[in-house]
Amino acid sequence: MRLVGHPTCKLVSELIRDTNPKNHRRVKAIVGLRLLEVVRDRDLPTELLEQEDPARTIPRRLGLSDVVDRQIRMYGDDVRKGVHLTDQGITDLFTLVNRRSDSDEVFLNTGRELVEVHFPFRWGQVFPESIQYMFARTYLSWYLKHLFGRRILSFAEGPLNVEVQGLFFEGGDPEGSTCYLISGICQRILEQIGHKSAEVDHTLCRARGDDRCRWDGIIISLTEE
Repeated sequence: MRLVGHPTCKLVSELIRDTNPKNHRRVKAIVGLRLLEVVRDRDLPTELLEQEDPARTIPRRLGLSDVVDRQIRMYGDDVRKGVHLTDQGITDLFTLVNRRSDSDEVFLNTGRELVEVHFPFRWGQVFPESIQYMFARTYLSWYLKHLFGRRILSFAEGPLNVEVQGLFFEGGDPEGSTCYLISGICQRILEQIGHKSAEVDHTLCRARGDDRCRWDGIIISLTEE
């Protein structure tokens, strides 16, 4: 069953390529590219819609459509050309992915896939853990500003304790799934700097009624593993 004509696919085509000149383009296209690649890779071509609940499977099979494949190729071109996405465009794309039953995992994996820590931060393992956390905080602050074109976080007391008063893309996310994008980014940065496993807990969330979002990250020592 082909889904190219399905309203969901039409919505993807309209939302991703926002050409309104009044909308400032600040978000790196790599964010949309990695998100759609994760969606595509998680969807299984062997699934049969006739045997499943369409309300659940149609959003999940979003990654199988020709429309999404074309958008992935267009995003790849945008990345190579340095084209940025608008706030509204990326927010609407996140809202669309939130319709999936596995949106938490999609955003977590996307966050991890976005990270490739650069030299010299990858030498973190030769330094004490306190220096590794300092590297992680420095790199995280720079990288999120690099991705989204603005400063979006602050640090609370602790090894890697990140707080955000309001994410510009949280408007279409009543359940807080997009917060897992930040979780994935934090976790992967800690892993690549410390060359060990890492855990990141999303301890506060505005979607759960808290006044801010907070992530607490730690590098897991070999003895703890």
